Amino acid sequence: MTDQPTTAAFDRTERAGSPGLVLLFAACLVGPIAAFSVLPKDQAGTMVIGLLTILAVIGIFALFGYAVGFFQFSGQAARNDLTRLICDSEPEGAIVTDNAGKILYANEAYMRLSGARDVSQLKAVERLLSGPSDVSESIYRLAQAAREGKRNTEELRLAPPLTGDSEVGWYRVRVRPLNFSGAKRATLWSVADVTRERERHENVFQELQHAIDFLDHAPAGFFSCDASGAVSYMNATLAGWLDYDLAQVGSGGLELNDFVAGGGAVLLASVAGAPGDVVTDQFDMELKRRNGQSLPVRMLHRVAFGQDGLPGASRTLVFNRAPGEEPAEDLRAAEVRFARVFLAAPMAMAIVDRNGRIKRSNTAFAKLMPEALRAADSAQRSIRGGISDTDHPALDSAIAAAAGSKTDIPPVDVQLSGNRSARLLFSASDEADGPGATIYALDTTELRTLKENFAQSQKMQAIGQLAGGVAHDFNNVLTAIIGYSDLLLANHRPTDPSFQDIMQIKQNANRAAGLVRQLLAFSRRQTLRPEVLQLGDVLSELQLMMRRLVGEKVSLELRHGRDLWLVKADINQFEQVIINLVVNARDAMPDGGKIELRTANLAAADNAKLNEKSLPAADYVMIEVADTGTGIPDDVREKIFEPFFTTKEVGKGTGLGLAMVYGIVKQTGGYVFCDSTVGVGTIFRILLPRYVPTQGEDEVRNKEPVKKAAADLTGHGTILLVEDEEAVRAFGARALSARGYTVLEAANGAEALEVADRNSKIDLIVSDVVMPEMDGPTMFGELRKRGVRAKVIFVSGYAEDAFAKNLPEGEDFGFLAKPFTLKQLIEAVKGAAPAG
Repeated sequence: MTDQPTTAAFDRTERAGSPGLVLLFAACLVGPIAAFSVLPKDQAGTMVIGLLTILAVIGIFALFGYAVGFFQFSGQAARNDLTRLICDSEPEGAIVTDNAGKILYANEAYMRLSGARDVSQLKAVERLLSGPSDVSESIYRLAQAAREGKRNTEELRLAPPLTGDSEVGWYRVRVRPLNFSGAKRATLWSVADVTRERERHENVFQELQHAIDFLDHAPAGFFSCDASGAVSYMNATLAGWLDYDLAQVGSGGLELNDFVAGGGAVLLASVAGAPGDVVTDQFDMELKRRNGQSLPVRMLHRVAFGQDGLPGASRTLVFNRAPGEEPAEDLRAAEVRFARVFLAAPMAMAIVDRNGRIKRSNTAFAKLMPEALRAADSAQRSIRGGISDTDHPALDSAIAAAAGSKTDIPPVDVQLSGNRSARLLFSASDEADGPGATIYALDTTELRTLKENFAQSQKMQAIGQLAGGVAHDFNNVLTAIIGYSDLLLANHRPTDPSFQDIMQIKQNANRAAGLVRQLLAFSRRQTLRPEVLQLGDVLSELQLMMRRLVGEKVSLELRHGRDLWLVKADINQFEQVIINLVVNARDAMPDGGKIELRTANLAAADNAKLNEKSLPAADYVMIEVADTGTGIPDDVREKIFEPFFTTKEVGKGTGLGLAMVYGIVKQTGGYVFCDSTVGVGTIFRILLPRYVPTQGEDEVRNKEPVKKAAADLTGHGTILLVEDEEAVRAFGARALSARGYTVLEAANGAEALEVADRNSKIDLIVSDVVMPEMDGPTMFGELRKRGVRAKVIFVSGYAEDAFAKNLPEGEDFGFLAKPFTLKQLIEAVKGAAPAG
């Protein structure tokens, strides 16, 4: 930049001294003195008095002007001169304009920038800085701020500049309001030449670009990421190895897991340190290129930890260890292969010293036991930190045996955090710093869960078999009690004092029969009459009754899924399942709450969302019963479906409600699961398999018409009654004989065959299913072989489909469930016996 001639500052607000006025004032004083010397004495006195009067008036006006501030003494003027000196000598150009844009002041720097030699050449900022559209827009924003009395700053690029010999000039322009002369407002414009500053910034930027270029094309890879794994920088070398575009890396969308193979990001994240530490670890692992190919590398991974102990951004140097990329390849090929196999192995492996300190571990180990790698000091990372304290003695003994080069070391089963478990296998390991052990860890959490589920299933099956056996014997006893009660009631009038006692016996027997049915439901041996159902319709019909059950303090809400699939189930049993779950939900909310019944289709592809490993992939209709109650603890939830298990007070529950739910759902071919959080609520999910009708099959509910009982229950004909329980057989024989039938009795299937051989005419066979020596289905087959074509009614406490598969194919038979009443027995026989 060339030197400009010095130009004085311009200030329109000051009044400069006038020599002419001084001479005029002197002449006015000298004139009266000269006149006084030549005039007569009396005239001279008059003139002196007039002159003094004029001077007095001038003095009064001067005093008044000083009082109001119109005149200043030299001290004030000196202060104003100091302020002017500061403004005039400012290196930045300064100019003050009033509201109309009139220039009130311009310092020397602005005069030089504008190239003005006098006031006539002085230009305002809007005229001085004019140029392309971007400059004009900036000047417009500054002028707008000046008009509104606001501050603003803009940087402008001018080519050519205002002064100097460079091609481009940069100027920083500021505006701010000034309060001037009371209510009047002025604006201060400052213009600074920042060309040199810009050039320095550009030089620094160029140097930074050179440094980045050097790093980008270094013979080693480099990247940086934050604690979450988001990559903030990757050099061109590493991006080229991985076939990534640098623009993609810079957009912030790249994560460690995108290019670190085998979950190695877990290892990098396991680096720990104390507050203020800078920790550097070395890792041999594999990266994955964008095309999926692997790249063996060695990483020097450095992480700085803040004073709060949180890790900062990492700096990681990456060396390519692919074949042919470095010297001494043959000597290091084995090491590279070992590192790749070790890190990529699906089995968790770690090498420890005799004290259990971890010297090396692979990715699978970091996933299985992350707690063992969390020590701030790598020398303190021990396998003991990853397992429960109770397993430490067995672990220490196994490590000591491996360090002593022993073989056939028994495996150690350990408990991990988060209710997980593992089995540890040991072998000797000879390292440069002494013997140790190589530990192989197998995650046995899923296996343990499967074993526990299998054991629970076996227990439930055993309980079910026991319940079924008990129910069978109970049914025989209850059949006899109910039957003889009916015989007694038939011989007593309602006015008889014994009539009410007999009714009490029958009612309590019926209550006991209800408990037996619940046991049979749990053991999945009850009689079901399945039909095609639309669950939305079934729940809607139950809604009114369920609202009565839950009471006023509990709200009940139904949410139906759209286009529900059909299912095939026993409607009565299904209604009992829903009622039991709703009642349980009500009891879990003694202070009131909310129950939601939700239905939805669950396609096979969505089964995994439930996270239930025992659920086969298929299409289901899901029913959820959700409450906002107290929730179920984990130790209780494992037992809720067991019979006779209850958390209610003594006398307030049999413990068979959920057991019956479990049995009915299972017998229908469905599944039931429970999710619960203590203090939040419980959700029971029932999944029934989707029913797909075959071609021509009626998809609507297929209810069999109820047969009306005949008014005349008497009959005739020969009936073969086969029953191993003597009391039941005696009751049946007595009841049928009293109605006109000829009854032939047999205690088992073998005896029934002998009776059939002796009697050629048998019109009907009424037989128990489970009997000693020969059961009912076997007897049925033998009778058919012998030419006996009489119809058979099977009597059993189990479901009819439990034995139907053992009958000859295509055979027709009747069924009567135990326990039965006198009337039910007579109606079944009357409906099956031949007319005549």
